[in-house]
Amino acid sequence: MIHPIFMAVLRRPDLLFQRAANYAELAKGELAAAGKSLVLQAAGAAVALVSLLLALGLTGVSVMLGYVHASFHWALVIVPGIAWLLVVVGVVLATRWNVMTKVEDVKDEMAADVRMLRVVKEIDND
Repeated sequence: MIHPIFMAVLRRPDLLFQRAANYAELAKGELAAAGKSLVLQAAGAAVALVSLLLALGLTGVSVMLGYVHASFHWALVIVPGIAWLLVVVGVVLATRWNVMTKVEDVKDEMAADVRMLRVVKEIDND
């Protein structure tokens, strides 16, 4: 007695090739999404690093100008504050874990495979 999967492959090899093509396309999509995520994280890290250097410099200059002039101006807080905000944005982009909805796609593919195997088994039993 031959297992229904092997009978299905012998009777309908196009199903096997279609499944393989679907999984290859799914893997290609996941790799592309992972590449985009990696590029986004690298860009976020670069923004965070450059902004951190800029924020440290602007904060130091603001402190020195405030001390030398012995007066307070909102510009001495706002300008470095914008740089610090950019640091936070860059860190969030760099550390954000991008879990794509590809997990759901894989589950859907596996459910379709299980349905296909059930249909093949029913056809084989008839």
